[in-house]
Amino acid sequence: MQWTMAVVLAAFVGMAVTSGKPLWAADEKTRSFPFSKDDIGKVPKGWKAEKTGRGEGSVWKVVEDDTAPSKSGVVLAQTAKSPGGVFNICVAEDTNYKDVELSVSFKAVAGDEDQGGGFVWRYKDNNNYYICRMNPLEDNYRVYKVVAGKRTQLGGKEGIKIPLAEWHKLKVEVKGSKMEGYLDGQKIWEIMDETYKDAGKVGLWSKADAQSHFDEFKAQELQ
Repeated sequence: MQWTMAVVLAAFVGMAVTSGKPLWAADEKTRSFPFSKDDIGKVPKGWKAEKTGRGEGSVWKVVEDDTAPSKSGVVLAQTAKSPGGVFNICVAEDTNYKDVELSVSFKAVAGDEDQGGGFVWRYKDNNNYYICRMNPLEDNYRVYKVVAGKRTQLGGKEGIKIPLAEWHKLKVEVKGSKMEGYLDGQKIWEIMDETYKDAGKVGLWSKADAQSHFDEFKAQELQ
């Protein structure tokens, strides 16, 4: 009996090895980006801080936060009081998505000119990408494109009030030219745009002096 079980187990392992992936792996189309205490005080491993616009700013680092929804005790934070024309970006360097669902938990911590933040996707470089973001200071959730460093609003919704210093969930679904934005599980906007048709990197975004915390960032490839 023990010999039979050993043969079966060996065959199972052999199938996993020859297929190049473990048979017990979770859904490979969904990827989580956990933040580690090993990266406290710096940009997390595998990420890169970028910015659109001129001026000092876009300082991203892992910081401690006992309220993190992931229960990890740490989050990714944009900590700089950047000038008004600066977009703070932090991209996951080894990503390349075209049709994708992005989700993240965010908390607006501070900001006199701007607050909150959101995602970038189909990111080519620091001057060419899509954005959506929630700004609790302005009570709106908008989607934009950035082309050659110039931001143009594509859609969104005004009059959305959320409490400050609390965690909220953002999600965007992108498929072809169709994009849908969600806040705390509720669909807020839908737009169509064909400026960027190819795959690109994904990441997180805030503007100016918006100092925000991000946690539970996930990307799911869509078909």
